Amino acid sequence: MRNLRKEFVKGLWNEHPIFRLLIGMCPTLAITTAATNGLAMGLSTAFVLICSSTIISLVKNIIPPKVRIPCYIIIIATFVTIADLLLAAYLPDLHTVLGLFIPLIVVNCIILGRAEAYASKMPVLDSFVDALGMGIGITWGLTFLGGFRELMGMGTIFSQQILPAGTTSWGIFLLPPGAFFTLGITVGVMNQINHILEHRRTERTSVEPTMAGQTAES
Repeated sequence: MRNLRKEFVKGLWNEHPIFRLLIGMCPTLAITTAATNGLAMGLSTAFVLICSSTIISLVKNIIPPKVRIPCYIIIIATFVTIADLLLAAYLPDLHTVLGLFIPLIVVNCIILGRAEAYASKMPVLDSFVDALGMGIGITWGLTFLGGFRELMGMGTIFSQQILPAGTTSWGIFLLPPGAFFTLGITVGVMNQINHILEHRRTERTSVEPTMAGQTAES
């Protein structure tokens, strides 16, 4: 299946848009004050990414190269408008909280970057799978950041009390410095996990030839 599984899982960890590629930082830092906000922003971004990448891959051969970027932006803006109107109609309170950051998905580096670097060059199925993986990666990343900041700042996750009543909350996590602090810690932990995994892979690779040689000699 043309390594579709690899295309899907890369956006979940190894090429995570937020924690590995470090793009789309404005909404990441601004709206992740609660798990609900992160989830809503992540799902909105994933919807736009999946739909726009699929359409761009479908029409890439009929778009003149000189106007490809304006055409991509029009396609992206169409789905951003749909997401914005749906939130305004069905989740007005959440739409008010997210505010300007929903329309700003149009110029999000994640969306336009995948359109230019991947969807405009790859088949439709590959583009869809790539966007799906990236979209899920964005969603879990924003939800995690929002949930952690909400937990540390208010003792709740998705407005459900988690920490015991009376536990001291750290309000700084709900402020801009808390966003940078949480993002930095998360990126550091992911880098350390990747370092450990790479070290184990290297050890396993070096052991396998030795064992093969011992088996041949016996």
